[in-house]
Amino acid sequence: MARSLLVALIGSALALPAGAQIKLTGAGATFPNIIYQDWVLTYNKQTRGVQLNYQSIGSGGGIRQFSENTVDFGGSDAPMNDSAIAAVGGNVLHLPTVLGGLAVIYNLRGVSVPMRFTPQIVADMFLGRLTTWNDPRIAAVNPNVQLPRSDILVVHRSDGSGTTYVFTDYLSKVSPEWQRRVGRGTSVNWPVGLGGRGNEGVAATVAQTPGAVGYVELGYAEANQLQHGQVQNRTGQFVTPSVESVTAAAAGAMAEMGPDTDFRVSITNPGGAGAYPIASFTWLLLRKQYADAAKAGALVSFVWWAVTEGQAVAPRLGYAPLPPALRPWIETRLKTITAGGRPVWPGPK
Repeated sequence: MARSLLVALIGSALALPAGAQIKLTGAGATFPNIIYQDWVLTYNKQTRGVQLNYQSIGSGGGIRQFSENTVDFGGSDAPMNDSAIAAVGGNVLHLPTVLGGLAVIYNLRGVSVPMRFTPQIVADMFLGRLTTWNDPRIAAVNPNVQLPRSDILVVHRSDGSGTTYVFTDYLSKVSPEWQRRVGRGTSVNWPVGLGGRGNEGVAATVAQTPGAVGYVELGYAEANQLQHGQVQNRTGQFVTPSVESVTAAAAGAMAEMGPDTDFRVSITNPGGAGAYPIASFTWLLLRKQYADAAKAGALVSFVWWAVTEGQAVAPRLGYAPLPPALRPWIETRLKTITAGGRPVWPGPK
């Protein structure tokens, strides 16, 4: 079914004069950038007449450029809130593409086993309440680790970031003090720490700074061979971020959604055995109405390819693929996209 729909979509959207090319530009989240660049490269090679480009400028920038109509689609790890949606006249769809986990990364030379972090330890490090690595509270859950006496240097995002939204959403759920003092958002007033731009900037700063701790998308931690720890979940388990543990976190999200969902669902701090607690969907932002039918059709074709065939590369790149049960709901949303008042989804032929 998915294959026949994809063929029909591409055939309809890409019936172009010889030499004509549709250019689609997107910008936004760095969290999914690794898989988005893989998708763009693959799709550009295999699809005649379409040239995709995606710039990883952060979720805040992606939402801004999408809202200002300077890009064809946006990328965000933080869903637009009701007021932001109202500001664009409701002309937006949130479509999930993959799931990912945030790794708590650190630079502790000589520590060869993964560190264990309770929710309170994570919150207190980023609140500035835990300042040295050999603090008794850290030692208590890491009894077999020779902890250094070095200071803890917090590294956080300096740009508007959906990665920050996911991380602070988690901290707001597990720490009443964090919720009261800082809260959740794509950009917050950090109590302590140094800022790095993008997942790349945080990863580089932590890698270069002994004693540093930060948060990045799991793929960046693995690609850069950064130390990253286990985080205790609601069942008391210390869980390593992985495709499997993020998939376990997503299982509960399905119960919160239905065919009429707008997909703006948080899955941080879930219940369930084996669930990694700092995980999230990431979304593409599409318009409900486009002016250019060719562009709209090409974009719908790409998104459908991404959430069907494109999912195959997700585990290799450190992401969890979407639950297959979401596909018909995404299809329903794509069918509502119009250009000039007419749907751009042709359906199977």
